[in-house]
Amino acid sequence: MADPSSYRPKPGEIPDSPGVYKFRDAHGRVIYVGKAKSLRQRLGNYFQDLANLHPRTRTMVTTAASVEWTVVSTEVEALQLEYSWIKEFDPRFNVKYRDDKSYPYLAVTMNEEFPRAQVMRGHKKKGVRYFGPYGHAWAIRDTVDLMLRVFPLRTCSAGVFKNAARTGRPCLLGYIGKCSAPCVGRVSAEEHRELAEEFCDFMGGRTGTYLRRLEKQMAEAADAMEYERAARLRDDIGALKKAMEKNAVVLADATDADLIAVAEDELEAAVQIFHVRGGRVRGQRGWVTDKVEEISTAALVEHALQQLYGEESGDAVPKEVLVPALPEPLEPVQEWLAGRRGSNVSLRVPQRGDKRALMETVERNAQQALVLHKTKRASDLTTRSRALEEIADALDLDSAPLRIECYDISHLQGDDVVASMVVFEDGLQRKSEYRRFQIKGFAGQDDVRSMHEVITRRFRRYLAEKEKTGEWPDGEAAFQGDGEGGSGEGGLKDADGRPRKFAYPPQLVVVDGGRPQVAAAKRALDELGIDDIAVCGLAKRLEEVWVPEDDDPLVLPRTSEGLYLLQRVRDEAHRFAITYQRAKRAKRLRSSPLDDVPGLGDARKQALLKHFGSLKKLRAATVDQIREVPGIGQKSAETIAAALASAPPAAPAVNMATGEIMDDGEPATAPDSPGEPVPAGTPDERRGQET
Repeated sequence: MADPSSYRPKPGEIPDSPGVYKFRDAHGRVIYVGKAKSLRQRLGNYFQDLANLHPRTRTMVTTAASVEWTVVSTEVEALQLEYSWIKEFDPRFNVKYRDDKSYPYLAVTMNEEFPRAQVMRGHKKKGVRYFGPYGHAWAIRDTVDLMLRVFPLRTCSAGVFKNAARTGRPCLLGYIGKCSAPCVGRVSAEEHRELAEEFCDFMGGRTGTYLRRLEKQMAEAADAMEYERAARLRDDIGALKKAMEKNAVVLADATDADLIAVAEDELEAAVQIFHVRGGRVRGQRGWVTDKVEEISTAALVEHALQQLYGEESGDAVPKEVLVPALPEPLEPVQEWLAGRRGSNVSLRVPQRGDKRALMETVERNAQQALVLHKTKRASDLTTRSRALEEIADALDLDSAPLRIECYDISHLQGDDVVASMVVFEDGLQRKSEYRRFQIKGFAGQDDVRSMHEVITRRFRRYLAEKEKTGEWPDGEAAFQGDGEGGSGEGGLKDADGRPRKFAYPPQLVVVDGGRPQVAAAKRALDELGIDDIAVCGLAKRLEEVWVPEDDDPLVLPRTSEGLYLLQRVRDEAHRFAITYQRAKRAKRLRSSPLDDVPGLGDARKQALLKHFGSLKKLRAATVDQIREVPGIGQKSAETIAAALASAPPAAPAVNMATGEIMDDGEPATAPDSPGEPVPAGTPDERRGQET
């Protein structure tokens, strides 16, 4: 007996979306398939106290060894996929539909003189048109009941039909208009068969013709002021549309196709494949792969096709394969697929309609698979421990770097230069200790000098706070009293009781960049007399790890958990820096008098500020000088000059450290300050915590 907690998904892994889920036993066999409007809520019900579960449910969850799910866009898709999988896997705990080892179909007996619409189970018979399968017989009856308003087809049994023919009186459906009553001769056999064929055509997917015909008849009745007839036709149209929703299939016309979607980032890619047979999803598979080299989506699709069809042939290769991007070149791949199938295969990107909608569903599943993979990889304690050990071995550290700080510089062509500091402790993000920096002066034009300034400011504050309380054992302070004071500062406070912002030293400093940035960070530490903190850099181009004073970088295997952790740390620092830089730039643009100039967009505002360097210099410029900016004409220049002349001058800002008046109207963090913490609860903090 298995313990459900051993395979229970972690909080946040299960999406709050419609979908279908499968429980598997220790041998990988599917033992239960279910659907849910919200996968998160439904699956959460299985992992409660066993004493609260139904005995059969309790037996199922203790027999299972794993659970997996597939996200769909609507509940209708979830319904279709659920019963497709029940039929395919025959799970032992889905006994609800095992009354006769089959699923109900909507059948039209075209092999009879007067065709009849009915629910059928068991083996299919020759000459009978089948639609389905359905999950419930009542679903078929509801669909037929709606459609009988428009297609009054016979639904009675042979005995009822013969009795009505004998007495000359139709059944109740004949009296209320839901049967054409061929039993009493209201319609001929030919007319009734034509009605049955139209019914089958509509159920087979040819819905547009009949809806357009009814809408035209409704409009004609309304024009002729036959409002009762128009109202009946309106109700008929509504009934058909409702029936279409109940009888929705994934793809019309019994399409056979495979849909392949790819979700990727700079490090990994997830591939999901939906196998559609007979218009319904019959299977799904997928995998996650490391991107060992820089590879395009088209190349990922080509590799997926090779893995998917490399050992398959014949019917296993459908006549249509839908992909997010076409391999380049396309012709060899199509020829190879045609050789595997024995006939032509259409390989294309869906652009619109049902196939595009289904492709979006597959893409959502690929995204979910990638997120789930990353969540499991980042949250697994054993994996994190191995990653820290690999980093320590690669950098020749005495112990695993339990606290890692990473720094990144962000700017837009030298403007609004900022830096970020992110903190990872024990391989996990410590967002309460993220910091951001403003860079002013010469450093704004040089990433290397900016990095030197940021490292200097951060560790100068560290040394100042260290002197207040004296020495402490290296590596211990970062984990003392975590959470005391509610700020995540480890409980270390100043004499006035305020938490100290930079009290904890890291064991490893990571910078986003190569050899120059690493050398700048190391030089800053040396100038401060700090020699017990390791430094390395991660260059994005080839994911090389640079260490100080080494001419060649370290190249970690792409499958290394240590490299994966360094990449996560670097990417988080880059995300946090660029988020702050964009917010700072937007704030500057919003607060500018240029906002009052009609017809002047953000692009031309940025061009003006870039050209003149500051708003003060732009105010002093002449109309001819403003015209020199690309995209600014004579009339626009005159309007800008007039707007700036009439706008009141902004109050000068003062540098709080030196008393110097800033000429660009925006105060900066003092040069010797370590950087500003993100205030808890502010919009910037919330943006900084997005993942």
